[in-house]
Amino acid sequence: MNVYTATASFPAPEQYGLTSQLRRAATSIASNIAEGCGRQTEAELGRFCHMAVGSASEVEYRLLLARDVGFLAEADYVRLNASVIEVKRMLTAFILKLTADS
Repeated sequence: MNVYTATASFPAPEQYGLTSQLRRAATSIASNIAEGCGRQTEAELGRFCHMAVGSASEVEYRLLLARDVGFLAEADYVRLNASVIEVKRMLTAFILKLTADS
């Protein structure tokens, strides 16, 4: 995702608001996956993947909010949101695979 690039043009007063929240949620997706990979069991990995899906849902909402308040152009919203939806799809498929193997 290019959330950092997209949020660079957000208004300065949003630096510690929506900009920070959106960036943290986006990086949390990968962070949760990485932490889950470092755990001992597939069940723990699955739990962290569920958290990553939650973070992706936060990104979805915050992208929508950014678009609705005029901080994010429609084309950027569509592109970024499609990426988040694809990440959620992949995570869901991976979680299902993990639970099927258990």
